[in-house]
Amino acid sequence: MKVLVANRGEIAIRVMRACRDMEIATVAVYSDCDRTAPFVRYADEAVALGGNTPGESYLRIDKIIDAARRTGAFAIHPGYGFLAENPRFARAVREAGLTFIGPPAEVMELLGGKTAARQVAVEAGVPVVPGTDGPLPEELPEAEVAAIAADIGYPLLVKAVAGGGGKGMRVAASPEELASASRTARSEAKSAFGDAAIYFERRLSRPRHIEIQFLGDEHGTVLPFVERECSIQRRHQKVIEETPSLAVSPELRQALADAAAAVARRAKYVNAGTAEFLVDETGHFYFLEVNTRLQVEHPITEMITGLDLVQWQIRIARGEKLTLDPERLLTPRGHAIECRVYAEDPERTFMPAPGLIRQLRSPAGPGVRDDSGVAAGFEIPIYYDSLISKLIAWGEDREQAIARMTRALSEYIVGGVTTTIPFFQWILRDPNFLAGRFDVTFLDRVLAAREGQPFQEVSSQSEEAAVIGAALHTYMQGLMRAGAANRSAARSSWQRVARLEGQRTSHGLVP
Repeated sequence: MKVLVANRGEIAIRVMRACRDMEIATVAVYSDCDRTAPFVRYADEAVALGGNTPGESYLRIDKIIDAARRTGAFAIHPGYGFLAENPRFARAVREAGLTFIGPPAEVMELLGGKTAARQVAVEAGVPVVPGTDGPLPEELPEAEVAAIAADIGYPLLVKAVAGGGGKGMRVAASPEELASASRTARSEAKSAFGDAAIYFERRLSRPRHIEIQFLGDEHGTVLPFVERECSIQRRHQKVIEETPSLAVSPELRQALADAAAAVARRAKYVNAGTAEFLVDETGHFYFLEVNTRLQVEHPITEMITGLDLVQWQIRIARGEKLTLDPERLLTPRGHAIECRVYAEDPERTFMPAPGLIRQLRSPAGPGVRDDSGVAAGFEIPIYYDSLISKLIAWGEDREQAIARMTRALSEYIVGGVTTTIPFFQWILRDPNFLAGRFDVTFLDRVLAAREGQPFQEVSSQSEEAAVIGAALHTYMQGLMRAGAANRSAARSSWQRVARLEGQRTSHGLVP
């Protein structure tokens, strides 16, 4: 058996590890700039797609299916992003006689558009945020658009029908902002997803973003999991996720799980998916959308359940029945938190900071997991998002999970590029975050309030520890290389590295 992974970076390695545990061979596909990437070396086989941009490589359905045929792969796993939620890809895989490890194309078409998914939720008896029932025609007169918006009420979210990740989403706080927000949202949606369709949705006041992971099999079983808290967002993009949520009672958890399962059953969902909800201050919840793929934050669910979601994706794709205990899936075992570590500059509005990783030391220890897709010597390309890794920490309770994450961040050394590590250290010390007093507007509000203030100031001690730790590591390597007869040279190596103490870097040590 053999699976081709139609993706790159950390998610490609994540899928390949699950396959290796199941004794399934793997095939990587890669662009020119990913030729030396860790995921290419990790796979059993690798096929070059050519080109650098996504359009030349990871979005080329024909090249990916040809690679699967040439290597004898029986199935394709899309990961997330790129073609993961593209029904044309899922259908092309099936028509090629291969297995798509994800939901069928028909389910993607039903739930992929946010307005269509809203209709499924309504039919399933699940509450939705007030908004338009379908896409707004581009040729609709401005007066009619204004009337629709006024009927829904301000503030208003103008949202792309396709895609996600905060792209194609703008806020219109008043009628005067509506036309500009609509134009910008359409333009961004067209550029990002090739689809300029938009719709309107009421913007709730300071809600929390809660999502429910679920699995569905070909035999009609749908099983929901404990909720994930995704309210720590920057410009509608998730930054930190945790599970369970401090804001969700056992009763609300069951209601959310029932709602997610109802939408999935209505859509005849097969494989892994996630239903997203907004929960207001009174505890009322509203359906947002379904992500018809594996989520970036799936590891925290794995940490509190002890399950491998990718393996279950593969098992479901092979036609197996779900045999999991439903009660177990809704009973959290401890607490888990995830930070998405990017090569971005938090001091410069999180601008991407691609470049050569000169040194990398990942954290370890009890309860810490680092899903990384890079290595020392690898250059982060400019063509894709700059995710370095997903750092996950588990604890018996939230306090222990945060403590372990704080420790792990202090041990993380990335030399050569600027990272978001100091930014996460700052968040994890914020009193409101520690107390669970936040919502989807929290991060944008506090970032605006501290504009111009550096994040690095909170990590001086950890930076010093990282430099000293790196120096000790270099010293010990020098001793082993030099041997007893040349220890003075090794000590010289130690002294050279130790002089780096106090230098400012993206987190710890600049080589």
